[in-house]
Amino acid sequence: MNNEQAAEILHDVFKHAVDSARPGPVIPPALPQKPKGRCIVVGAGKASAAMAAAVDAAWPDVEVSGVVVTRYGHAVPAGRIRVLEASHPVSDAMSETAAMLIVESLRGLTADDLVLALMSGGGSALMALPAPGLTLADKQAITRALLHSGANIREMNLVRRHLSAVKGGKLAAMAQPARVVSLIISDVPGDNPSDVASGPTVADSTTPGDALKVLERYGIAISEPVRDVLSKPRPPSARMLNGEVSLIATPAMALKAAAEAARGHGITPLILGDAIEGESREAAIVMAGIAKSVKQHGQPLGAPALLLSGGETTVTVRNGRAGKGGRNTEFLLSLACALQGESGIWAVAGDSDGIDGTEDAAGALIHPDTLSRGRLKGLNAASYLDEHDSYSYFHALDDLLLTGPTLTNVNDIRAILVA
Repeated sequence: MNNEQAAEILHDVFKHAVDSARPGPVIPPALPQKPKGRCIVVGAGKASAAMAAAVDAAWPDVEVSGVVVTRYGHAVPAGRIRVLEASHPVSDAMSETAAMLIVESLRGLTADDLVLALMSGGGSALMALPAPGLTLADKQAITRALLHSGANIREMNLVRRHLSAVKGGKLAAMAQPARVVSLIISDVPGDNPSDVASGPTVADSTTPGDALKVLERYGIAISEPVRDVLSKPRPPSARMLNGEVSLIATPAMALKAAAEAARGHGITPLILGDAIEGESREAAIVMAGIAKSVKQHGQPLGAPALLLSGGETTVTVRNGRAGKGGRNTEFLLSLACALQGESGIWAVAGDSDGIDGTEDAAGALIHPDTLSRGRLKGLNAASYLDEHDSYSYFHALDDLLLTGPTLTNVNDIRAILVA
């Protein structure tokens, strides 16, 4: 197998994983019984516009309206449903405007009405309404600090819930007495609905004190208004009337689709887990060891094999000099360094939403000659890894995975091919 053949297989596997989570196919069979009254659609996340478009197309005979917010560049027309765009991963003024418009759309509902809440990854930043006593600037500062701290997504969203006026079930409380049905595309390890977009329609069991402990754990400085909000007792949990939550696409489902694609190529897949966490570079070292074992010893399975994993690793910026890149390109550069040109091993890693971190690539691919081609260009892979500048390294080699916005999000898809 050569580089071109391996890349074709890896591209196909990644595509099948992403396609399995596209809103167009997964929304219609998940829709609840049509309401007697109106259907108000609200949503937040990278997939929310495509999800709303699928609802609008599926229910032409229902009185549908509403507001959803997605990331800049991820909007698509959604018929009768208004689509807004805002900033990710740090909220901006449009994030706050969108949240206020979503809240406004829930006023005056009756028990005959249905609220369809379309939630997906990224919603925490895209729909941002600060808790009373806080400003958007307060939330932005906390988010930036968390992003560089090494905190995992559950810890980040725990904090966000308690700094928000709409998350942690509060949005569902505003929709009463209407029926609330949440359709969720999960991007979080463990698929806990309260962690997706910080759970605007899911009752929260954590406390403000829990959020304060997260900030203290990572040594994040907080303003007096933030400390004041997190020092208050937790208000009563949102009591949801007829609330229903359905996970319609998940990382596990995407990995199963990738495994089927591998079998179609005559390659045996092994799913190592859909909720892998920890430092990207450390996870890569572990995966390199497994890949070598497959090649040298046929354990835990024989080649040709495809090692699949999902979840959300983290990148902790320790030297204060962060270059370009996200957790997937960092994972791959660390993997290449660990493999040291081992023949017969290739890999792809990418964020299923098409954007790894803040750059324009979903991720990248590595080949057995990734390090040697870098050296020919005067690039030291270890130095780029230390500078968290993995995007620049793969850009120089023309090995970035460029998909554009996929309009869905089931987190990271990683595949290591052992010939």
